[in-house]
Amino acid sequence: MFDSHSGGFEAGSTLQYDALSTRIVSRSIALGTPVIHVAMNYRVSAFGFLASKEVQAEGLGNFGLNDQRVALRWVNKYIKSFGGDPKKVTIWGQSAGAISASLQMLAFGGKNEGLFRGAFMQSGAPVPVGNMAGGQKYYDKLVADAGCANAACGTLECLRTVPLATLQAAINKSPNYLSYEGLSLAWGPRVDGTFLTELPYNAVKKGKVANVPFVTGNVDDEGTLFSSAQGNVSTDADFKSYIKTVWLPKALEPELAPLWASYPDDSTKGSPFDTGSANQIYGQYKRVAAFQGDSAFQSPRRYFQQQLSGKTKMWTYLSKKLKTASAFGSYHGSDIDTALMDDYIINFTVNLNPNGASGNVWPQYSNASPNVYTFTDTAGPAVIPDKFRTDGFSALITLSSKYPS
Repeated sequence: MFDSHSGGFEAGSTLQYDALSTRIVSRSIALGTPVIHVAMNYRVSAFGFLASKEVQAEGLGNFGLNDQRVALRWVNKYIKSFGGDPKKVTIWGQSAGAISASLQMLAFGGKNEGLFRGAFMQSGAPVPVGNMAGGQKYYDKLVADAGCANAACGTLECLRTVPLATLQAAINKSPNYLSYEGLSLAWGPRVDGTFLTELPYNAVKKGKVANVPFVTGNVDDEGTLFSSAQGNVSTDADFKSYIKTVWLPKALEPELAPLWASYPDDSTKGSPFDTGSANQIYGQYKRVAAFQGDSAFQSPRRYFQQQLSGKTKMWTYLSKKLKTASAFGSYHGSDIDTALMDDYIINFTVNLNPNGASGNVWPQYSNASPNVYTFTDTAGPAVIPDKFRTDGFSALITLSSKYPS
């Protein structure tokens, strides 16, 4: 079980997985199907995902994803020494870790090099990122803050030579996933032409994906944790300005009309979903949260599965647990915090099927039968069709395909 950590590609380390690793391995032993849990560090923030024309000119990029690939190769070579089987590796992750797993499926045109046989992704699928030029404004700001704007040796070489403290201080001035920009990330994966050979949505559509079984799913309110810093987005006009400025600056107004219709100025339609007008902690909070969660997590998951239907075995889930516990609802990461998926992850790692020997049956997903295994606080798992917020997801997929970030 190969685990890439979460943290929005901006933070995180294996330290956050000590308790999780113990929990998973202990549970696997109790089930009689022991697994080995491997967690690895990879470079994050500008250290891992610096992107610009200068970076691309040197044939660089996606250092963090390449770190993960090196670790997978290490596991393939050495896991036998720990009692593991290199032919039975499942890549697993939550949030950025899940997105990482999905991008490992797309790496080098969909070549997995025999490094893994399955993937389990919690809140993450191939995201509609753009090319290296999309990071230029963040690179230029970093260069200026590091005092490298007029360096005779060139800006990239200057960044290599400034003191670490200076570089770190400059990076810390970048927006992060808990800032106003939210999930429109400054530092994250982009198409570099080598690791990611083309736009992820295009690669998925062409089937340039490692042909392995996978599970991918979400919590209901993916965007709430990332929507607390937009408190000045208090009116309909503010919301539309926020989307056009931060998320879709190149989109034309007529193209945005379906988005406005799908994410209306109505708190009862926002996230936390199905909570009426409750939890509106600022004017447009539930609307911002609905948009961010669907844009970054929910719609990419649906697109991924719809495009790969019939090509491999896949399963999906949705957690609506903890819906009324706070203004964050079924918040991002709650499926990890509650150990909701632990048995399913272990089952999948061992048998490439999340179902155990007994209990409810989690059916596979296909376009003909888009089954979503759904968890709530009030009843056992139920199967619902993957047809919620169809118009909104369609609008997001169309816009993000045309205007990748």
